Amino acid sequence: MKKTYKIEVDCANCALKMEEAAKKVEGVQGATVSFMTQKMKVEFTEGADERNVMQSVRKACKKVEDDCEIFLD
Repeated sequence: MKKTYKIEVDCANCALKMEEAAKKVEGVQGATVSFMTQKMKVEFTEGADERNVMQSVRKACKKVEDDCEIFLD
């Protein structure tokens, strides 16, 4: 399953850091972060709990870029 989230990030380099951090989270099959559109697309592994995975993604992203935000609806 793929889902798109609105994000808030200050620069393209920060977006890249967020993308790399998200890809390392268990339950994430793939992730892309666009600084231009301020969106994060996440593809979840089959059977993954989307809410729990995204909480982990948010924590991982905050570690590499503490002023970023991911809006989880």
